Amino acid sequence: MKIVVIQGPNLNMLGVREQNIYGQMKLEQIHAQMKDVAAQNNVEIEFFQSNLEGEIVDRIQECYGDAQGIILNPAAYTHTSIAIRDSISAVNIPTIEVHISNIHRREEFRKTNMIAPVCASSVVGFGPFGYHLAMIGMLQIMQEMQAAQESQAQA
Repeated sequence: MKIVVIQGPNLNMLGVREQNIYGQMKLEQIHAQMKDVAAQNNVEIEFFQSNLEGEIVDRIQECYGDAQGIILNPAAYTHTSIAIRDSISAVNIPTIEVHISNIHRREEFRKTNMIAPVCASSVVGFGPFGYHLAMIGMLQIMQEMQAAQESQAQA
């Protein structure tokens, strides 16, 4: 089983940008923690970050037939990207949306979410720990998918 973690714009600046909102952890530290959880659960994990909307769409599409789960922080594209939304719908792979800050308690424009309606779940406002919660959620989804496949194979 494989999970692909896709990070949107400016997340490469974690630990530097607006620490009062996003904290002090760097993206590499978050990924190292996720990698540990994946290893403990015998799951392959891959990481991708881009500031470009089209590259994020391409990476989501590349998951088709290659991954069983996507963890996505679309960052600012959450509020604007129909293209990312459509790519999630197109691949039909369980996707968990993550936001470090609580987007519902921030500026009015951040309350529009184009991505959440096509995701299995959303984790918002837990800081970097939200990625750990998303990993636990994705592992549960993958276990349920595997159990369903085994049940169908026995029928």
